[in-house]
Amino acid sequence: MTAVAYAQLWAADPGAWRAAGAAWGGLTALVGRRTAELGERGTGLTAAWSGAAAGAAGTRLTGLRAELASVTPALIEADQILAEYAARLATAKGRLADAVALADAAGLSIDRDGRVGADPARGRPGERDGPAAARVAAALRGALDLAGAADRAAAARLAELTASAATGWQEPPPPGRPARDADPRQVRAWWAGLTPGQRRWLVAHEPALIGRLDGVPVAARDQANRLLLGTHRAALLAQRRRLPTGAPPGPLDAVRLRGVDARLAGLDALTDRLAAPGGPRAYLLGLDPAGEGRVVVALGDPDHADRVFTYVPGMTSGLDDAPGELGRAGRVLGRCADLAPGERSAAVLWLDYDAPDFLHEAVTTGQARDAGPALHRFQEGLRATHDGPPARQTVLGHSYGSLVVGTAARDHGLAADALVFVGSPGVGVGHAAELRVPAGEVWASTAPDDVIRLARPPDELARRALVGTAPLAAALGWPGHDGHELWFGRDPSTARFGGRVFPSGRNGHTGYWDADNPALDGMARIVLGR
Repeated sequence: MTAVAYAQLWAADPGAWRAAGAAWGGLTALVGRRTAELGERGTGLTAAWSGAAAGAAGTRLTGLRAELASVTPALIEADQILAEYAARLATAKGRLADAVALADAAGLSIDRDGRVGADPARGRPGERDGPAAARVAAALRGALDLAGAADRAAAARLAELTASAATGWQEPPPPGRPARDADPRQVRAWWAGLTPGQRRWLVAHEPALIGRLDGVPVAARDQANRLLLGTHRAALLAQRRRLPTGAPPGPLDAVRLRGVDARLAGLDALTDRLAAPGGPRAYLLGLDPAGEGRVVVALGDPDHADRVFTYVPGMTSGLDDAPGELGRAGRVLGRCADLAPGERSAAVLWLDYDAPDFLHEAVTTGQARDAGPALHRFQEGLRATHDGPPARQTVLGHSYGSLVVGTAARDHGLAADALVFVGSPGVGVGHAAELRVPAGEVWASTAPDDVIRLARPPDELARRALVGTAPLAAALGWPGHDGHELWFGRDPSTARFGGRVFPSGRNGHTGYWDADNPALDGMARIVLGR
């Protein structure tokens, strides 16, 4: 289809295309089961049969397993193509609704063929040729052009996938791979120099590298990381089996067992979200179940969005918390869609650092400093792989995550157009200018009843203790801070920090994402650039 008509776009159902993609992606589970069954047959064959014929049969089974497994990335790719098409259609329909609202406000009508005219009940003669009609017609063309571009792009990608199925999915790439910490721009250039078959070979044969490599496009990283889900789950199950099973377990073993079970539950919930047919499609950009677990997930495709925000959570965050933290990012994304249905936004949960688990860790900056290079590289990767005009990129940190964001911006710089801090104990600097983002684009909010307000610096706590026990010190006036200092520097939600403050209701330390909290609306408007 080279053009999309008004009636076609009005009747289009993005959700149906998204569900169709999810159905294709869901076939990966069936392929996985059949592949495992072939493996079990091969194991049984080896135990019961020997000789040249047995060897030939085993080789054949191994080959069949490899051929079957090679289909999985293609199924994921089909899901991605249809999900991307659905997202573009939804944006086009949002713009179409805006055009209809514009016509209604001007007393104009739009017929089934998309022609703008005067509303007989409200309009006046000649209005169909006036400036208002021209604006409505331009808005209609924009919506239809966007839908047509989405249609052509999806058709081209599906045609390339079909051709690959006929000519062979994969071909080995030339030697040489970028280092794990390579400059994302160099990684992007390397990837652009490969053929589609070579890229598919790397996804299938080196998913651990491709899935974590900043500068590789989001779609390829998602394919690679989804291929590793079974491996990650098997590693957690093996870890669980290694723990003592005697009853009752010792205190340390009980803690370890609860930790493994929590990560398994988190991984399973994340896997369910990745397969969900509703809502924006989730893209798995990184996963490591070791330790407390690390994960990077996008809702919507950042490579094709107009607005991208990265959410960095705080203390105690791990793989078991990922579904809940992703829900917070999803609520901001949902509010963005409500406010701007004609724009595409994407949200990223970035939990690729060792978040503090205990208070003695949370009162130091060590883990925030360690996270800085990875967050810097990730944001640079989003810039490098984005398709089309640069997206507006916002990085949002909550609690200790705000220190991670502030430290990364201060020490390494962040590819961000705006920084947002909520419930912050300080961000490692004394003034917004030290964060190296555009003036007026440092934002913060702290709820009136957020306990983080009590996170005063150590010397301030000592001063208060001394004043409480020494009347002379109080009378003389102990030299100290101005009341705006927190544990990790000046409170970013005060005027003296030099940023901009948006309001929050009395929803405590974790209530910034509550539906009735004005902070949720504020975060969404900042992401949109409003």
